[in-house]
Amino acid sequence: MRIRRRIFLLLILCCLYGLFFNTKWINDLYNVYIQIPTSQTQRKENVKLVCEQYNKTFNASYRLTRFVSRQLYVEHTHKLIYCEVPKVGCTNWKRIILFLFNKSLEAAAEELEHFDVHRHASLVRLSSYSHTKQEELLKNYTKVMFVRDPLQRLVSAYRDKFLHQEDVYYYKTIGRYIKTLTRKNVNSTEKITFPEFARYIIKEDVVSRDTHWKPMHELCDPCNIQYDIVGKFETMKQDSDFVLRTIHAPKNLHYPSIRHYPNESRTNAMISQDYFSHLNPKLFKDLMNVYKVDFSMFQYHPATSLRDIKSPKSM
Repeated sequence: MRIRRRIFLLLILCCLYGLFFNTKWINDLYNVYIQIPTSQTQRKENVKLVCEQYNKTFNASYRLTRFVSRQLYVEHTHKLIYCEVPKVGCTNWKRIILFLFNKSLEAAAEELEHFDVHRHASLVRLSSYSHTKQEELLKNYTKVMFVRDPLQRLVSAYRDKFLHQEDVYYYKTIGRYIKTLTRKNVNSTEKITFPEFARYIIKEDVVSRDTHWKPMHELCDPCNIQYDIVGKFETMKQDSDFVLRTIHAPKNLHYPSIRHYPNESRTNAMISQDYFSHLNPKLFKDLMNVYKVDFSMFQYHPATSLRDIKSPKSM
């Protein structure tokens, strides 16, 4: 016990030295052994508190729904269960799973087109197992989910699905339905605007809401699945490295930075702010109400980054 305490004190002294003198390896040591584990503890404790606040935690006899079990991907070699949250780097996480499944897929996984990654035969969903097996895997595997600022995730989904016409399903089906709700001329060829998209989400049926903008806590059910790691898109590099170290992945494996549209800027706070400035205050408030649990559960604060919503550019 005394030896452990001495090692711990030595580690703290080394970390303090690194913080003051900017020694890279000491800073890395500090992140690995103190900062990241501490932030993980805080994140998971906050998830638990919000689950209790909204009465979303079920009893021990609760069974995982098929919808949630389909969001979970299993990689057996490294005992990983990953929850897919669209617009939070899920395509690249699937690339990682493909590599973990078979190292010979490394080059192929890097070269796979966006849509091919999602359809790859080597990806295994938890829903493919019996309820008994699901419980066993959830109990013994490292469970991981990644979250993102709900506002930026929403803008990212809009840009991906309604500003690009290559995705026929969203352009011709959901896009057309949005037009019937918001336009007199359904046959209008103009692209869906962000305010139209926002109005659609508010009126959309909660049960059948699309996964690309469905609240994150509904996708992964963190109130009933105790995730070992809750990563964030905003700290993807350090959180993903932490995941890979935890499951003892190959040391040369890192989260790839491949983008679906390489020539387009990744959605960030500034871009999101511009989109939300086109919403009137009531529409913005109604939209935020859809994601209020996500904001609280994953510790995001919309008011601090969107101060100009009170002066919308248009209705």
